[in-house]
Amino acid sequence: MRTTRLLVAAATVTALAACSGGGSVEGTPGSSGVRDPYFPKAGNGGYDIGHYDLALAYDPDAGHLDGTATITARATQDLSAFNLDLKGLDVADVAVEGRAARFNRAGQELTVRPADELRDGETFRVTVRYSGEPVTVTDPDGSEEGWLTTEDGAVGLGQPTGSMAWFPGSHHPSDKAAYDLAVTVPEGFGVVSNGELTDERTRGGRTTFTWRTAEPMSSHVVTVAVGDWETDRSTTDDGLPVYTAVDPRQADASREVLGRIPEVMEWARENFGPYPFSSTGAIVDRVEDAGYALETQNRPYFPGAPDTVLLVHELAHQWYGNSVSPKSWRDMWLSEGFATYAEWLWEEDEGGDTAQETFDALYEGSYYPDEDANDSIWAFPPADPPDAERISASPVYQRGAMVLHKIRETVGDDAFLDLLRGWSGAHRHGNADTADFTAYVEKSAPDEDFTRIWEDWLYGDGRPDSP
Repeated sequence: MRTTRLLVAAATVTALAACSGGGSVEGTPGSSGVRDPYFPKAGNGGYDIGHYDLALAYDPDAGHLDGTATITARATQDLSAFNLDLKGLDVADVAVEGRAARFNRAGQELTVRPADELRDGETFRVTVRYSGEPVTVTDPDGSEEGWLTTEDGAVGLGQPTGSMAWFPGSHHPSDKAAYDLAVTVPEGFGVVSNGELTDERTRGGRTTFTWRTAEPMSSHVVTVAVGDWETDRSTTDDGLPVYTAVDPRQADASREVLGRIPEVMEWARENFGPYPFSSTGAIVDRVEDAGYALETQNRPYFPGAPDTVLLVHELAHQWYGNSVSPKSWRDMWLSEGFATYAEWLWEEDEGGDTAQETFDALYEGSYYPDEDANDSIWAFPPADPPDAERISASPVYQRGAMVLHKIRETVGDDAFLDLLRGWSGAHRHGNADTADFTAYVEKSAPDEDFTRIWEDWLYGDGRPDSP
C-alpha cells in the first residue's frame, strides 16, 4: 500500500512539473497519509507542523467562511512536494516561503509543489487562502463532525478527522502543534476556542476574537464555537484560569455543575498529576446542536448541561487523550478507557459505587438495563477495534476501564495511583500507543506478571472466564 501511494503522489508531482515547465527534482514527495490503520489518508508525511496561524471570517447568515492558514513546519526529508488535508472549500492560492506554489486537489488531499524544493530539517511556512461553505462530515459510526451549523452560529468539532472541513493541515493526532486563531464575525456574535483569549476588538460592525494555545494540540480537539454566549472568568484556588461559555438557554441548568469545575480539577490533579495546560473551563451549547460531548482542549464541549460524571470524564481527557494523545486511532482506549475509569474513581470517592462494584456489574451483565448493551462490551478487544466504525464503541470505553482495574488489583491502590500520575507525566504533550503503555506498566511493577491481563482483557476475544 505504501508503494502505491508514493507512486500516485509521484505521478501527481510529475504532472505538476510538466505544467510548470519541468526541471530536475532531487527530493521526493511526502506521503499523502501516515498509514493510520483506520484512516490511512489522515495526516501527511515528510514534515512536522509546529504552529498554525488561522485567520478566519465567518458569516453565520450565509454560512460562508473565508480563511487564511499560515502553517510553520519542519521538513523531515528532502521534499519536492507535500500534502495538506482539506475537505471541501475552494483554494484561491498557496505560497511556500512567500513564493507562489503550484497545487492541485484530489479528495481530501491538497498537494503543494513549492517553487524551490525543501531540504531535510528546513523550517518553512506555507500559506493557504481558501473560502466557501464548510461541510459537515459523517463519521463511519454515523455521527457528525466537521463544521456543524447551529441556530445561532456554528461549531467546529474534529474527532477523528473533521477539522479538515475548516482548515488545512496534517489532521492526525501524531502531529500536534501550537495554535493562534483570529476569528472575525458580525458584531453581536461571540467566538470561543481553545487556550486563552488574547484580544477582542470591534471595527465596522465586525468583531475579531483572537485565541492562543501555546501547548501542543492535536487538530481533532481544536474547536471554534460561534454563537450567543454567556461567558464567565474565574480562577481555581491555586490560580488556574477558568473560562466558561454557555448558551443563554442552558445557563440555569449548567450553573451548578460548572461551579464544580475547581473542585473536579483539584481532585483530578491529586489523582492524575499536574494539570498539563494553562487554563480550563467548558463550552455548553444547546442539546440539539451536536449529538455528543467532546474533550476539546482546555474547555470541553457539551451539547446541553452535563452532569458531574460527564464533566469528570471530559476533564480527565485533558490528561489522557489531549496531553497524552494516541499515536494512532487504534489506541483510542488509552483515551476513553482512562476517562471512563476516572468516572469510576470519582463515584468511589463521592460515596457511590466502588470501582470494584462497577467492574463486577459489567462482568456479570447487570450494569446496563438492556441485555444487548451488557453483551456489547465483549464484542472485541479494547486495544484492537475491528474497523473505523467501532473506535468509539463500548469495549473501548468500558472494557478499556476494566483493563485498568485489573492492573489496580494487581499492583494495589497506592502503586496504581503512582502509575496514573507517572504515565501522564512520562508522555506529557506527546503521543503513546498500547505497546508504550504495557511496557510502562511492566517497568513500574517489575515483580508482577501482567501476561493474563494483556492476553485476556486487553487483546482477548470475548468475556474472560474469570473476573
